[in-house]
Amino acid sequence: MDRWAAADYTQTVLVGADYSGLTDYISTETYHQHNPEAADGLDGFGAAAAKWAEQGRNLVYNKVHKVVAEGEFVLLQSEGEFGVPVAYYDLFRVADGKIVEHWDVITAVPAELPHGNGLF
Repeated sequence: MDRWAAADYTQTVLVGADYSGLTDYISTETYHQHNPEAADGLDGFGAAAAKWAEQGRNLVYNKVHKVVAEGEFVLLQSEGEFGVPVAYYDLFRVADGKIVEHWDVITAVPAELPHGNGLF
């Protein structure tokens, strides 16, 4: 997997909700999660996602708007829901063909913007 496959991961797994190939994209040996609500590793991510679902905050990705890649890093801007409409900003580090590190910002989409440029 090259760095652009992180975009494929987002489209297939997150937008498409097809988790069958999760380990094709994310390292089963090293996966550092920098979200303070999720522990490292796939088990940590799975536990956090289950907790969020219990709270009515399912991770729903509707559309990927932007992909920027430089070296081993890929930044994606996506639109979805996390209990409310949100913008997702996911930064992935890819090594040895797999996603090995993840940072994210999840921010609510305001009802009105102070400008006409749109959020995405």
